[in-house]
Amino acid sequence: MNYNVSMMADKETATSQPDLESLMNDVDRVTLYRILNVFEEKGIIHKVFDLNGTANYAICTSNCQEHLHHDEHLHFNCTQCNNVYCLNDLSLPAFDLPPGFKVDGFTLYASGLCPDCSKKQN
Repeated sequence: MNYNVSMMADKETATSQPDLESLMNDVDRVTLYRILNVFEEKGIIHKVFDLNGTANYAICTSNCQEHLHHDEHLHFNCTQCNNVYCLNDLSLPAFDLPPGFKVDGFTLYASGLCPDCSKKQN
C-alpha cells in the first residue's frame, strides 16, 4: 500500500477511488474504502469531491495531523478532463464570520479549464 501512497504523492491531481481500485487489483472495494478512511483520519490524505460528486484523494500537506486537517486551499475542478487539482500555493483571503460561528475547516472550489485543456482549445 505504501507504493500507492507515494504514487498519489507524485501526481499533480487528486485520485478517485475508482482509479485506485483499478490500480490495486488485489484489494476489494470495502478494504480500499477502509484504508482510505484510516489514511484520512491519520492526516495522510484528504478527500475532495469532483464536479460529478466522486470522492478524490490527495496527499495532505505537512500541516495536517491525526484528526486535524489543514487543507484549506483552493481545489480546482477541470470541466474538460475532470481532474481535480489542489492549489496549495495560492494565498487565500482572510474572512470574518459573524459572531457565534466557529470554523473547523472549509473547502473552496473553482472550476474551469486546466492548463492542458486550455492549450487543446487554442
